Amino acid sequence: MRRTLVVMGVSGCGKSEVGRLLAAHFGCRFVEGDTLHAPASIAKMTAGIALEDTDRQDWLLRLQALIGEAVTAGQTLVVACSALKRRNRQVPWAGDASLLCIHLQASAGLLAARMRGRAHFMPVALLESQLRDFEPLARDERGMCIDLDGDGNDTPQAVVARIFSALAVRP
Repeated sequence: MRRTLVVMGVSGCGKSEVGRLLAAHFGCRFVEGDTLHAPASIAKMTAGIALEDTDRQDWLLRLQALIGEAVTAGQTLVVACSALKRRNRQVPWAGDASLLCIHLQASAGLLAARMRGRAHFMPVALLESQLRDFEPLARDERGMCIDLDGDGNDTPQAVVARIFSALAVRP
């Protein structure tokens, strides 16, 4: 069955690792949303400047095009992207009834610790703005929330196992 899975959340929640594992399991393409940002947007974030909605427009259209191509080709696709605001999610998600969002949620402390322990253009200084701007999935958005603070087992493999359980998919 063709589907689009969007692993979403603020920086440091593990979107990329979880997304790669999901794509490997389903034998499908994985798209790292960060690679679709314009160089000017990456430079802005690297400098500790939060993106405005206007900075995200072309990025959202690139995501929409990739999702649309997968839908047209009947392919399963896994995408990792922040998807911070509901209005920003509406652009790339439009027209894909199979799209399911997987929101990875964690405390600011866990996210900051993860961000400090990795090499990435997004500085810890922007975490507060991402947490402030993030809008949880609304009732009419298909998806699930996976809390990483719960049982202390927040490895990517454990998170994927929880996703499989929620989706009733055999690992």
